[in-house]
Amino acid sequence: MTSFSVQSFGCRVNQSEAFFWVNELQRLGLKYEPKFSQSDLILVNTCTLTANADRDARRFVQKISRINPNARLVLTGCLAERAPEEFLKFPQVWKILSNKDKDKLVPAVIPHIEKQERMLVQSYKSRALVKIQDGCNYQCSFCIIPSVKGKSKSEEKLKIIKQVKNFIAQGFREVILTGVHLCLYGLDMVPKLTLLDLLQELETIEGLGQVRLSSLDPRFLNKKFLDFLTTSKKICPHFHLSLQSGSDDVLKRMGRSISVAEYKDVLADLRMRSPEASLGADIIVGFPEEADKEFTQTYDFLKESPLSYFHVFAFSSRPGTKAANWCQVQGRKKKDRASLLRKLSLEKIRTFRHDFIGKESKAIIIRKGNRGTEVLTPNYLKVYVPSCPAREKEEVRIRITTAKQDCLEGQVIA
Repeated sequence: MTSFSVQSFGCRVNQSEAFFWVNELQRLGLKYEPKFSQSDLILVNTCTLTANADRDARRFVQKISRINPNARLVLTGCLAERAPEEFLKFPQVWKILSNKDKDKLVPAVIPHIEKQERMLVQSYKSRALVKIQDGCNYQCSFCIIPSVKGKSKSEEKLKIIKQVKNFIAQGFREVILTGVHLCLYGLDMVPKLTLLDLLQELETIEGLGQVRLSSLDPRFLNKKFLDFLTTSKKICPHFHLSLQSGSDDVLKRMGRSISVAEYKDVLADLRMRSPEASLGADIIVGFPEEADKEFTQTYDFLKESPLSYFHVFAFSSRPGTKAANWCQVQGRKKKDRASLLRKLSLEKIRTFRHDFIGKESKAIIIRKGNRGTEVLTPNYLKVYVPSCPAREKEEVRIRITTAKQDCLEGQVIA
């Protein structure tokens, strides 16, 4: 029997593709093997968003070549698209597929693989991921993704609905919708659709527990959309926004076509409409020519904002982008600035968590381990509870009892 593993780097889009491959290959008779050292076939979904992402993919392939020299590797994703020659020196690399051929990955490998009769599908994740869109129509000065992904392309609505229904039948209580630029969903179709149109239809699906959205562009969050997001009974009150900076001058150099004042309005509106929602953001520090004053503007903006947390990235120059040719911020300064923002984010996370001590919430069981059972609430609070009889991906009701330094603890009450 042929066994396979999957390693996915980078964004939620890559994770959703890996999720799909694991389901399909098991359905077609391959055995999912979590341990790379024991797998016959390894699918590697690469990322090239940052230099660290490039490095992680290279190191992984080198490691597999050492610990499992007999495995066959199939590479795809953005680094494999941008620089396939980097992997040709490894004899274990069997196939390299471009981003546009990702949809053909399963049929490309199946004819050459020994299969067995249909078997029980083993869950790869505790929450189902569905890719609804790929690519981007914007040209931010720092981003390489449009050059390796192309323009926005949306999945057919009926295909998405079918996938969601299949995952509900498999017992998933939460579905995560992913995309490179989620808010562009449907705008490339004839006739045009919008993300709101899709969400309104998904909300009517019987048996669907909840829908979580990956990153949203604040430029698309108009009043009608915000009304739906914050009143829906199915949309998780967890909104992660692609902000990138709190300085107008930096935003202008990034090509973001939005102001800090507009950011503040969107965040204030979200917080007012959904007081218990988790609000997150992506932030880049050390952008080319970022002056001390501009960094201070970003720091002050984040400190005063209603954000619950933020993911901080030190700027990473990407080949072929405009920003790669501009005056770069010194490496030590970038690290220091990133450290300050991460410390601020940690303070905000702890404050946000503390507000929920004593409160009850439904939660999805994420994993079971030595520390206890990890569950996730709709507003993105990870809580550890003593072991409970329910299985991963099922829903329980909990009461949050304690806020520790790095986590929340609670009790299952139903």
